[in-house]
Amino acid sequence: MKPDFTIDPDSLPSLAAFACVARLGSFTAAAGALGVSPSAVSQTIRHLEDRLGVRLLQRTTRHVGLTEAGAGLLARVAPALAEIQAATEDARAQRDTPVGTLRLTSSHSAVVIALRPILTDFMRAYPSICVDLVTDDRFVDLIAEGFDAGLRLGEALHQDMVAIPVTGPLRMFMAASPDFLARHGTPQTPHDLHQHACLQYRFGPMGSVYRWEFARGGRPFTVDTRAALIANDKTMLHQAALAGLGLIYEFPHHIQAPLAAGQLVTVLEDWTPPFSGFYLYYPSRALMPPKLRVFVDFLKARALPATA
Repeated sequence: MKPDFTIDPDSLPSLAAFACVARLGSFTAAAGALGVSPSAVSQTIRHLEDRLGVRLLQRTTRHVGLTEAGAGLLARVAPALAEIQAATEDARAQRDTPVGTLRLTSSHSAVVIALRPILTDFMRAYPSICVDLVTDDRFVDLIAEGFDAGLRLGEALHQDMVAIPVTGPLRMFMAASPDFLARHGTPQTPHDLHQHACLQYRFGPMGSVYRWEFARGGRPFTVDTRAALIANDKTMLHQAALAGLGLIYEFPHHIQAPLAAGQLVTVLEDWTPPFSGFYLYYPSRALMPPKLRVFVDFLKARALPATA
């Protein structure tokens, strides 16, 4: 995309030198303020006048004053230069101070498991940071979509990302209501699932349907299931499981309350071993903005233990 403005690369330094001479009324004083020689300042102003085709300063042996054209130019340029100076100082301040908007992308499960438990404390610790969180189960290109960092399962990350574990290994559980199991029987192996109604999750409105993953003897595999409901809304899937409509495959963090209350019971636990957990990922450690650095440190200090 082409920039919506064009400017001579010499214009800003020349205009800054012109404004400094006009403010101090002296080439020598301006040279001292700019850290260059008086002849360099004089040459810069002369080149600026040549490019514009108009005299900006009246020079005598004892005084430097503005011409009418110079006064008009200074009136318009001085506020712009002051704004540029303020903007650069603000940018420089962010080198050391954690301020601004921290844009994060996260899967729904990563929000529940890794982010929600620490977000309140983080926001209280850093009130000058605005957290802009977008929850999306598809993998997001951080740079293309303007995010500072993201949270995803380790197996989903690109190799060129810096990745920091924030949960340790996790497990998923298969569960159903006691009523469903009483009516349909309890599956003994994952291969029995084609005989049972299954409640399956879709990654986003147009995404793929999650294939349930198992392992035995160190060998991972997936099986075909008989879907009774497919949805990209986990709450709907949870409610369907509680209503006895089928089996659900889920992180235990999402269904802790119904498991504890006996509304759901787990099955096939020996077939769902731990796997790589959630990671915070971002493009580079170089010149990391303070707002991201403090968030990384905050997550590291509060990394969750592995789920047995």
